[in-house]
Amino acid sequence: MLDTLLTLLVFQTMGEGLVHVFSLPIPGPVIGMLLLLGYLILRKGIADKLAPTTNQLLAHMALLFVPAGVGISVHMGRIADEWLPITVSVVASTLLSIIATALVIRWLSRSKQEAGQ
Repeated sequence: MLDTLLTLLVFQTMGEGLVHVFSLPIPGPVIGMLLLLGYLILRKGIADKLAPTTNQLLAHMALLFVPAGVGISVHMGRIADEWLPITVSVVASTLLSIIATALVIRWLSRSKQEAGQ
Protein backbone atom coordinates (compact mmCIF):
# COMPACT_ATOMS: atom_id res chain seq x y z
CA MET A 1 0.00 0.00 0.00
CA LEU A 2 2.80 2.42 0.84
CA ASP A 3 4.47 1.77 -2.52
CA THR A 4 1.28 2.70 -4.34
CA LEU A 5 0.70 5.87 -2.31
CA LEU A 6 4.33 6.84 -2.78
CA THR A 7 4.02 6.31 -6.55
CA LEU A 8 0.91 8.49 -6.71
CA LEU A 9 2.51 11.22 -4.60
CA VAL A 10 5.74 11.15 -6.61
CA PHE A 11 3.87 11.70 -9.87
CA GLN A 12 1.73 14.45 -8.35
CA THR A 13 4.86 16.15 -7.03
CA MET A 14 6.54 15.85 -10.42
CA GLY A 15 3.49 17.47 -11.98
CA GLU A 16 3.53 20.29 -9.43
CA GLY A 17 7.25 20.78 -10.02
CA LEU A 18 6.84 21.01 -13.79
CA VAL A 19 4.01 23.52 -13.41
CA HIS A 20 6.14 25.61 -11.07
CA VAL A 21 9.32 25.47 -13.19
CA PHE A 22 7.64 26.13 -16.55
CA SER A 23 4.78 28.36 -15.25
CA LEU A 24 2.22 26.17 -16.97
CA PRO A 25 -1.48 27.16 -16.81
CA ILE A 26 -2.46 23.53 -16.07
CA PRO A 27 -2.87 22.20 -12.51
CA GLY A 28 0.04 20.11 -11.25
CA PRO A 29 -2.06 17.04 -10.42
CA VAL A 30 -3.29 16.94 -14.03
CA ILE A 31 0.29 16.95 -15.31
CA GLY A 32 1.12 14.29 -12.72
CA MET A 33 -1.75 12.12 -13.92
CA LEU A 34 -0.54 12.41 -17.51
CA LEU A 35 2.96 11.43 -16.41
CA LEU A 36 1.52 8.48 -14.47
CA LEU A 37 -0.49 7.44 -17.53
CA GLY A 38 2.67 7.46 -19.63
CA TYR A 39 4.47 5.44 -16.98
CA LEU A 40 1.66 2.88 -16.84
CA ILE A 41 1.66 2.56 -20.62
CA LEU A 42 5.43 2.02 -20.72
CA ARG A 43 5.56 -0.41 -17.77
CA LYS A 44 2.67 -2.82 -18.31
CA GLY A 45 2.91 -4.81 -15.06
CA ILE A 46 2.80 -1.78 -12.77
CA ALA A 47 -0.96 -1.26 -13.18
CA ASP A 48 -1.68 -4.71 -11.72
CA LYS A 49 0.58 -3.93 -8.76
CA LEU A 50 -1.16 -0.60 -8.08
CA ALA A 51 -4.73 -1.91 -8.59
CA PRO A 52 -5.56 -3.21 -5.07
CA THR A 53 -4.66 0.02 -3.31
CA THR A 54 -6.18 2.28 -5.96
CA ASN A 55 -9.42 0.28 -5.76
CA GLN A 56 -9.47 0.93 -2.01
CA LEU A 57 -8.95 4.65 -2.63
CA LEU A 58 -11.75 4.69 -5.19
CA ALA A 59 -14.07 2.92 -2.74
CA HIS A 60 -13.67 5.89 -0.37
CA MET A 61 -13.64 8.58 -3.03
CA ALA A 62 -16.76 10.23 -1.60
CA LEU A 63 -14.60 11.50 1.27
CA LEU A 64 -12.55 13.49 -1.24
CA PHE A 65 -15.61 15.62 -2.04
CA VAL A 66 -15.94 16.88 1.54
CA PRO A 67 -13.33 19.68 1.11
CA ALA A 68 -15.04 20.80 -2.11
CA GLY A 69 -18.40 20.92 -0.34
CA VAL A 70 -16.90 22.97 2.50
CA GLY A 71 -15.33 25.34 -0.04
CA ILE A 72 -18.67 25.84 -1.75
CA SER A 73 -20.42 26.61 1.53
CA VAL A 74 -17.66 29.04 2.58
CA HIS A 75 -17.79 30.92 -0.74
CA MET A 76 -21.57 30.81 -1.23
CA GLY A 77 -21.78 34.62 -1.49
CA ARG A 78 -19.26 34.74 -4.32
CA ILE A 79 -20.97 31.85 -6.08
CA ALA A 80 -24.30 33.70 -5.81
CA ASP A 81 -22.69 36.82 -7.32
CA GLU A 82 -21.11 34.92 -10.21
CA TRP A 83 -23.75 32.24 -10.87
CA LEU A 84 -24.09 32.95 -14.60
CA PRO A 85 -20.43 32.46 -15.64
CA ILE A 86 -20.20 29.43 -13.36
CA THR A 87 -23.31 27.87 -14.89
CA VAL A 88 -22.18 28.59 -18.45
CA SER A 89 -18.73 27.12 -17.83
CA VAL A 90 -20.14 23.98 -16.17
CA VAL A 91 -22.66 23.38 -18.97
CA ALA A 92 -20.09 24.10 -21.72
CA SER A 93 -17.41 21.89 -20.18
CA THR A 94 -19.93 19.08 -19.68
CA LEU A 95 -21.03 19.27 -23.32
CA LEU A 96 -17.42 19.37 -24.52
CA SER A 97 -16.59 16.33 -22.38
CA ILE A 98 -19.55 14.39 -23.78
CA ILE A 99 -18.61 15.31 -27.36
CA ALA A 100 -14.94 14.43 -26.83
CA THR A 101 -15.87 11.10 -25.25
CA ALA A 102 -18.23 10.25 -28.11
CA LEU A 103 -15.57 11.09 -30.70
CA VAL A 104 -12.94 8.99 -28.93
CA ILE A 105 -15.33 6.03 -28.63
CA ARG A 106 -16.25 6.33 -32.32
CA TRP A 107 -12.55 6.48 -33.28
CA LEU A 108 -11.69 3.50 -31.08
CA SER A 109 -14.62 1.51 -32.47
CA ARG A 110 -13.50 2.15 -36.03
CA SER A 111 -9.91 1.27 -35.15
CA LYS A 112 -11.05 -1.98 -33.54
CA GLN A 113 -13.23 -2.89 -36.54
CA GLU A 114 -10.40 -2.17 -38.98
CA ALA A 115 -7.99 -4.26 -36.90
CA GLY A 116 -10.46 -7.15 -36.79
CA GLN A 117 -11.00 -7.21 -40.55
